Amino acid sequence: MAKEIKTIGVLTSGGDAPGMNAAIRAVVRTAINKGLKVKGIEKGYNGLINNEIVDMDKHSVSDIIQKGGTILYTARCLEFMTEEGVQKAVENCRKAGIDGMVVIGGDGSFRGAQKLAAHGINTIGVPGTIDLDIACTEYTIGFDTAVNTAMEAIDKIRDTSTSHERCSIIEVMGRNAGYIALWCGIANGAEDILLPERYDCDEQAIINHIIEGRKKGKKHHLIINAEGIGHSTGMARRIEAATGIETRATILGYMQRGGSPTCKDRMYASIMGSYAVDLLNEGKSNRLVAYKNGAFIDYDIDEALAMKKDINEYEFDVSNLLSR
Repeated sequence: MAKEIKTIGVLTSGGDAPGMNAAIRAVVRTAINKGLKVKGIEKGYNGLINNEIVDMDKHSVSDIIQKGGTILYTARCLEFMTEEGVQKAVENCRKAGIDGMVVIGGDGSFRGAQKLAAHGINTIGVPGTIDLDIACTEYTIGFDTAVNTAMEAIDKIRDTSTSHERCSIIEVMGRNAGYIALWCGIANGAEDILLPERYDCDEQAIINHIIEGRKKGKKHHLIINAEGIGHSTGMARRIEAATGIETRATILGYMQRGGSPTCKDRMYASIMGSYAVDLLNEGKSNRLVAYKNGAFIDYDIDEALAMKKDINEYEFDVSNLLSR
């Protein structure tokens, strides 16, 4: 018989992502409309260990869907990696009457969700990360906003790069995944796109490409560099020394995590938040909400974390074709 859920907790963990607030709002309002109580856990697993738990109602999530970041805050928590930390968290859940939990975050957050589920707290994960690096899903909350923020910034940098006839290296986020770099590289018309999944460290090939472009009359050269490769400033110095062309590096950084979420991030995050509550209401646990082939579905978290994700080969081939 499925475990009856009466009180749901919700937390955000790991890096913040635009659209997390939309997911929180959906969890709270869906749960309350189903007759459930909701507790918000502030500062992720750290807040769960330190008992930073607040009651939430429909008013708690009014006027937040358009805001970036997370109203519940987020923090890294090394203590939750220990059995003692997990026990504290589980004890606080039980004291607060929380028998179901929605965890919004990335793969590290889902490993924490596994631990809660193993201790009898029905737990559902919702993918919230700008990196798009969760293998079981084609969409993660925040990616769409982050990639559009980066794209708009790169357009502006390209304008000044053209005016000064420069080579520009622009480093985008994504941790060890190259999805933001790939999308921006294609969308911004970059001449070179450097992805952790594909980069062979052949800097001379980039230098040759820049020199060939100048011989053909090209006035600027745009390189999108993924965070997982990094070292953009040093790369810029080496390219300038080798080509004699003024080269500048720009690291976009945390601006990609902020800002008002796009319509897609608000919409999909809302559906995922509601779906997570539905799963808990059905007595499900240790599941991860995903978007695949045009539908919202769910996977066992153990199965989801065991999956591997790689750059789409055709998209990568197209990026090379269009940059030449």
